[in-house]
Amino acid sequence: MDIHSGNILSRFKNRELINICQITICIIGGVIVKEGKYRIGMFSWESLHAVKVGGIAPHVTELSEALAEKGHEVHIVTRNDGNHDAHDIINGVHYHRIVYDPSGDVIHQMNKMCDAMYSTFLEVRDEYGEFDVLHGHDWHPVTVLCRLKHELGLPFVLTYHSTEWGRNGNRHNPDPIAQEITQREWLGGYESSEVIVTSQVLYDEVVYLYQIPDYKISIVPNGTHINKIRRNIDPGSVKKKYGIHPLAPIVLFIGRMNYQKGPDLLVESVPMILNHRQDVQFVFIGEGDMRSHCEYLAETLGVSDSCHFLGYASDEAAIDWYNACNVVCMPSRNEPFGIVVLEAWDAGKPVVASDAVKLVDNFKNGVVVYKYPESIAWGVNYVVDGLGDDSMGNFGRELVETKYNWTTIAVGTLEVYNRVIQV
Repeated sequence: MDIHSGNILSRFKNRELINICQITICIIGGVIVKEGKYRIGMFSWESLHAVKVGGIAPHVTELSEALAEKGHEVHIVTRNDGNHDAHDIINGVHYHRIVYDPSGDVIHQMNKMCDAMYSTFLEVRDEYGEFDVLHGHDWHPVTVLCRLKHELGLPFVLTYHSTEWGRNGNRHNPDPIAQEITQREWLGGYESSEVIVTSQVLYDEVVYLYQIPDYKISIVPNGTHINKIRRNIDPGSVKKKYGIHPLAPIVLFIGRMNYQKGPDLLVESVPMILNHRQDVQFVFIGEGDMRSHCEYLAETLGVSDSCHFLGYASDEAAIDWYNACNVVCMPSRNEPFGIVVLEAWDAGKPVVASDAVKLVDNFKNGVVVYKYPESIAWGVNYVVDGLGDDSMGNFGRELVETKYNWTTIAVGTLEVYNRVIQV
């Protein structure tokens, strides 16, 4: 599957539709698949309506809602945070929340999670009937998907949102837990009927790491809802809450504070940016193992007064900062997609991104820089010098409206399901 000019293009162009007894079948490339309402099982360790960890949660939830809007029956099997019912229906999507013993390292936790998902899914299947396809997200549910495939003959699709290699900053980690995660990523790619990745970068990554054949992989991008982030707010009021001058230009970093996302590279660029314009302020939203290092780095460089490390922020606080800032910076060392870019564009903001972020069209909807502090400083200075010119943010917002909306993404996902679901 290719992405071009905002359209998702199927590998199979010639589709012959036949209606037999109110059941539509579709001949695609000589393969017969059924079309109509599918019963879809989504497996994810996070969602927006229970445990939320990162970017998988909105992807799973919003994709499922878009599929439900098209008439499909979608069941999400996910973790419970203790504050939700075991089952409910939200925006047309069924949520089946599991509980398990969370003790032990992440591998033991995921083993117990998958066992609980297995038991819950069998109960759901008994109540609702057979499923047409299962769809897992990242490595966490791979073992339950493989078990259901071999025991019940149910095919599954796996979406890679990132890889352990990429999360480690394009490096292999010898830690035994990291090695087991890598093994499960390989297993999911091997056992799945189809693989979805969200970008060409991630496509190249999984082919290189796991030797997945290209005919098995489709690129279906991540997305967001238009106006999910955009608000009509007073930027000065947001800044004043945090002791920042209401007229100070704001550079926003939002994401995990870890090596992969490169917050340290932005901190190292701060002195060069302040030498160019001394009133610029830097807001860091997110937690991670590099937060304390970045705070120490800012103090060592003498720029701690200009750097504000807010840690975890609520959705509403994050939305306030998206709209109050002047530029969003993504200095990532590795970036499989970059949902922050779409959220920045939805708010109409330009993005300064490293060359690991492939969404940005240089000087059109943002500025692409190298993964070095000097280059990041140059990019931020370029945007700050042009404050008042909203063209880059507006071009990005047009892409959110046309290419990265959930309706378009649901169509691309259904193309993948159609190749899996054979009569």
